[in-house]
Amino acid sequence: MKWIYRISGIVSIVTLWGLLHYFHIVSALVLPSPTEVLFSLMTAYQDIVFWQDIFYTILRTLSGFSIGTIAGIFIGLIMGYSEKMYDMLEFIVDFFRSIPATALFPLFMIAFGIEDASKIALAAWTCALVMTVNTMSGVHSAKQLRIKAARTLHIRGMTLLRKIIVPEALPHIAAGARIALSLALIVIIVTEMFIGTNEGLGKRITEKQQIFAIADIYVAIITTGLIGYALNRCALAIEKRALHWHGK
Repeated sequence: MKWIYRISGIVSIVTLWGLLHYFHIVSALVLPSPTEVLFSLMTAYQDIVFWQDIFYTILRTLSGFSIGTIAGIFIGLIMGYSEKMYDMLEFIVDFFRSIPATALFPLFMIAFGIEDASKIALAAWTCALVMTVNTMSGVHSAKQLRIKAARTLHIRGMTLLRKIIVPEALPHIAAGARIALSLALIVIIVTEMFIGTNEGLGKRITEKQQIFAIADIYVAIITTGLIGYALNRCALAIEKRALHWHGK
C-alpha cells in the first residue's frame, strides 16, 4: 500500500506545479510547465552525454563517500574508545564541522587543483566529519553492562572493540553513512557548478542557467533528486541486510 501513498504524493506535487504555472502565479521563467519539463526529461534521457554527466557525478560522489567514510569510522572509533584521544580531538572535530564545506572551496582548489581530486577531497572531508561524530556517538552508546561483562571475562583491546563495541556502534554508523552519502552528492553537485569540470550534473545546471534553458535545469535537478533517492534506498537495503539483528 505504501506505493499508493507515494504516487499520490507525486501526483499532488505535479498538480500543484501545473496550477501554479497555468494561473501564472509563478513566472514561467522560474517555473516552466510540467509537460515542458517532461518533454525535456525524455529528450535528455536519450542523450549519451547526459548519461555521461550522471555517471561522473555518481562516480565522484561514491569516491568521496568511500574515502570519507573509512577515515571517519577510523577516527570515530579511536575517539570513542580512548578518552585521551577524545579530549585531544573533540575541539578540532567540532570546530571543523561547524565550517560550511563551501567556505573551504578556495583552499581545496589550491591544494588539489580544479580537477576531480578537489571535488572528491571536499566530499570526503564532509563525509569524514559526519562519520566521525556518528561513529563516536555509537561507541559511547555501547551498553556498559556488556563491556563490563566482557572485561570480566578478560576480553580487552582489539577483541573488545571488534566483538562488542563495533557491533553496538553499527546502527549509529549506518545512520551516519546515509547522511554522509546525501551530503557527498550535494558537495559534488555544488563543486561541479563552481569549481568547473567537463562533465557532471552540476556543470549541466550551470550551462543551462547561462542560456536560460529553465526546463533543462529542472531536468538536472530532478535527476539529482532521483540519484539521491536511489543511493539512499541502496544504503537502506544494505543496512537492513547487515543489521538484521538490530532491534531484536
